[in-house]
Amino acid sequence: MFSLVPLLAGSLLAAPLMAQQHPPAKKLYCWNQDGQRVCSDTLPPEAVNAARDEFNARSGLRSGQVDRALNADERTEATLAQVRAEHERAAEQSRQRTEQALLSAFNSERELHRVFDERISMADNNINTARYNINNLRRALVTQLGQVGDRELNGQAVAEKPVADIQALRRELATQLRLLSAFEQQRSELDGEIEQTLQRYRNLKGTSAPAAG
Repeated sequence: MFSLVPLLAGSLLAAPLMAQQHPPAKKLYCWNQDGQRVCSDTLPPEAVNAARDEFNARSGLRSGQVDRALNADERTEATLAQVRAEHERAAEQSRQRTEQALLSAFNSERELHRVFDERISMADNNINTARYNINNLRRALVTQLGQVGDRELNGQAVAEKPVADIQALRRELATQLRLLSAFEQQRSELDGEIEQTLQRYRNLKGTSAPAAG
């Protein structure tokens, strides 16, 4: 009869040694640069945002793929697409809720209007946030332009960083302006949807719109 202790101890001691003998496989990166296919075991800064394939340097098998980074315009379009998708999803949910609500009947238009309160709050919050961002960006841009203008008027050279900062502020301002326009359009569409829903409710109830004031 023999003991398993020495065997187990030997296995535990061997495990770290085996891990040391098999370090993580290095990667090989391949990307297109100036019309040429470039491969390297290191990724230079100019290739960080490029689309690339990654390979296991030991086996030569592809281990992954990375899409190129989006530029400023593409990021804006992606943001707008996400905003539109969220708006459409919320619209579909509220439409379903309002149809069910109309079938089960509310006691008043005020109760029916509460179905839209969450979407109204979200739409108004998006508009207010975009306006807030636009005001801050405009103030920052005016400050940066004033500083650069003062240096030019004093015959001093303008460094690259302030110029790059101004360009970045202008791009972000353009993005926020586009977002604000989209948010305001969504708010207008929401107002129209609410009015149409209330009109359907009135038709079902046989009532008319409440008197103004």
